[in-house]
Amino acid sequence: MNYQNFQDQQIQCLDCGQSFVFSAEDQEFYQQKRYSAPKRCSVCRANRKMGDSRGGGGGGRSQGGGYNKPQFRVICSACGCETTVPFEPKNDRPVYCSDCYRNG
Repeated sequence: MNYQNFQDQQIQCLDCGQSFVFSAEDQEFYQQKRYSAPKRCSVCRANRKMGDSRGGGGGGRSQGGGYNKPQFRVICSACGCETTVPFEPKNDRPVYCSDCYRNG
């Protein structure tokens, strides 16, 4: 690993407008794979893969047969990280990321 030539970058997500870090390690990986820099945060990228983009349609790719569950962005009540859940959260109940839910 030689990502000392790279520096962490702050990028603003095209979909949600939130700022996210494009790490030096990720930059090296993207360069090796000849990928362009990401334009969306990990949550919005995951939503697009699941076909839940605001433009509707998952980037023009077929979604392979099943129905698409809506995803809701939340902050984990235990660790504070941003995640998505397949249900609309209620304000009076805690919501957990998958790791905290498994370890709870």
